[in-house]
Parts: sequence; structure tokens; C-alpha cells
Amino acid sequence: MKNLKAWRLLFFPVVLLLCAACAAQHRMSASIEKVAREKLETAAQVLLVKENRFLFWTSPSVYAMEKQNGIWTKVFDPMPAVIGRNGFAPLHEKREGDGRTPSGLYQLGTAFGYAESVETRMPYRQGLTDDLWVDDPEAPDYNRWAKLHETRSASYEKMKRDDDQYKYGLVIEYNTHPAVPGLGSAIFLHVREKRGAPTSGCVAVSEEDLLKILGWLHPAAAPVIWINPDENETGELDFIRSMSYSALHANGNR
Repeated sequence: MKNLKAWRLLFFPVVLLLCAACAAQHRMSASIEKVAREKLETAAQVLLVKENRFLFWTSPSVYAMEKQNGIWTKVFDPMPAVIGRNGFAPLHEKREGDGRTPSGLYQLGTAFGYAESVETRMPYRQGLTDDLWVDDPEAPDYNRWAKLHETRSASYEKMKRDDDQYKYGLVIEYNTHPAVPGLGSAIFLHVREKRGAPTSGCVAVSEEDLLKILGWLHPAAAPVIWINPDENETGELDFIRSMSYSALHANGNR
């Protein structure tokens, strides 16, 4: 009998804690849904980064979608992609150096590359040998583009690499406004490594596909990227449902 009373004393606080956790999760999901809906109301272009699953095999792809007269349609055929070596990080769980690609809905920012200019209507910045992206959480310019002589960061990425991975790219506005130390930095859409190796957290596609994306995007369309929409627990905000199955899987129209 004493053991039963003790068990009851333990059981009810645990139930209360679980209920509180569920309520907190619901509030977080509602907040995520509100932000996503606001972004999608203004966006007319979106890149979806989804994993295609078959048995034990998974393969990420990027879908380019645009909204015309209130209807979302697919612009190109699905583009094979690679993501972080450790897969997708659940919402709000991305951390610096974890090798995961952050799930969520983010604005697409500045395009960049090695050439003086590229064929894109997005704002563009050339990456020079002294251009860096700071990934030191202790640095005041964490998760920012900086010049070598202007930063005291102990860790950074060169924006002009010795390979072609940053030959063309786009900044994914993850953890940028504000940049919270330790939550992850330098998340880009860039050129895939020639052997198809996974990234450290970015999304990467072929050079050909990235050039198509750069030529298609328009700042007036408020373009966004939605990474791992299946992670969302609110039915993917009804967005995927608003795009018919045929729209996602039909042949590209360009």
C-alpha cells in the first residue's frame, strides 16, 4: 500500500510535467506557423528542400515553385541536392559545428560568387581573397560577411575557396537577424562538391541547377527557402496541401 501511494505521488507530477511540455510545444508550433504564414503570404517564389524516401534510401531534392494568380506551380524539374552530413536539424535545434542543415522557412538573401557579376536579379556580391564569413561564436561579427583585416575572429570560412563550391551561391538568412552565438552560421545554397559529398550544413546543387535558380529568382517576389517542410507538425502549414501532387511531380514547365 505504501508503495502504491508513493507511485501515485510520483505519477501525478510526471503527468503534469508532460502536459506542460505538450502545451509549450503547441505554443511553439503555433508561433512557427504564424511566422511561416506571414512569409508565405508575401512570397511568390519558394525553394522547397525535401527528402525523397524509399525503404531505407533517402535523397534530397530542391523544388522551385512560384505563385501566379494565387496558385503555386512547379518551375523546374526536381533538382538533386546534398545537405549536411548529419542530415536535417529539427526546428530550433541547429548548433554550430553539428554538421546538420537547419529545418525551417528562411528568406533568400544576397547572391555571391567568384566573378564580378552573374546573371541574376538578386543583390550580388563578389567573393574576393580577403572576404570571409565569420563562424566564431565568440566574435562580435559572428555569422557575418567580413574582411580579413576587419575581423578578430578565430574561425571563419573563405568566400573565395580553392574549389568551385562557392563559385555561385545564395545566402540563406538563417540566424542572421539577430545572429545568436552558437546557433549556426554560414548557411548557404551553393554548388555541390564534384563527388556529391554532403555539406557541413548548407544545401548544395549542381552548378547548372544553381545558375537556373539564380536566373529565376527576383527580389520583388520575396523569395524564401523552406528546408525540410515535413518537420513541421502543423500539417506543413497547409502549404504542401495547397500544391497538388501533380504540381510537385509534373514535368517542369521551363
